[in-house]
Amino acid sequence: MAASSSLQPFRRDADGILVTLRVTPNAGADRIEGVEQRDDGSAVLRIRVTAVPDKGKANAAVIALLGKALGVPKSAITLVSGETARQKTVRINGDVEALAGALAKLG
Repeated sequence: MAASSSLQPFRRDADGILVTLRVTPNAGADRIEGVEQRDDGSAVLRIRVTAVPDKGKANAAVIALLGKALGVPKSAITLVSGETARQKTVRINGDVEALAGALAKLG
């Protein structure tokens, strides 16, 4: 689904950007599918990873994929909520404007 400029899965905070994700583990390939609007009107960034949801493997794969796509080190990405859920929130530390632009391109 293409996202409008007002429908974004992220918000700025003091240290960087908080991004809401919808993660599907055990996928056929690691990929970022873009922005999806949820039934409640919120937006999430859809991510599929081949890793299994066991002992943090899928979460680690999500962080690695996001880091590569956004050009930031994995250490700049922190899982804030949703450790065992499909819907997760991550904080990405760094230049807010650059991150916002890179995330908008993913959508």
